[in-house]
Amino acid sequence: MTGPVTIRIQETDFDVAHEIAGLTKGRTDIGAVVSFSGICRGDEDSARISALTLEHYPGMAEEEIGRHVDEATSRWPLDGVTIIHRVGRITPGENIVLVVTASQHRQAAFEAAEFLMDYLKTSAPFWKKEESAAGTGWVEAHARDDEAAARWTKS
Repeated sequence: MTGPVTIRIQETDFDVAHEIAGLTKGRTDIGAVVSFSGICRGDEDSARISALTLEHYPGMAEEEIGRHVDEATSRWPLDGVTIIHRVGRITPGENIVLVVTASQHRQAAFEAAEFLMDYLKTSAPFWKKEESAAGTGWVEAHARDDEAAARWTKS
């Protein structure tokens, strides 16, 4: 890989446009930038969500994300990656996660972003608790997310 890698886990919000500009500023080798922004929804299966609380395993989370960024850069010709994941209490409409991949060509940027987001959704050491009028509870994994991540398994 010929570009920067940024991995941050933080409580504060982030500005998507600012992060993309930071990755691409002064770069003429980048032909494609793909970004995915995960945002806290206000409802889940007809239940109103008042907030999510995200927890992580400090140190391990950054290391694991870095390992998957290394795998992405070995699979696709990337020129930069930014991953930001928030922790703490997040309310509907707020950002949760950002994945930005840059490459000379769009296919590599799209595939790498999907690969990284599938990993973050299924295997990264984060735990999510939902708050609603019915109470609080930990969010269970979804089979659809595991199925999406399975497509990246090398045979």
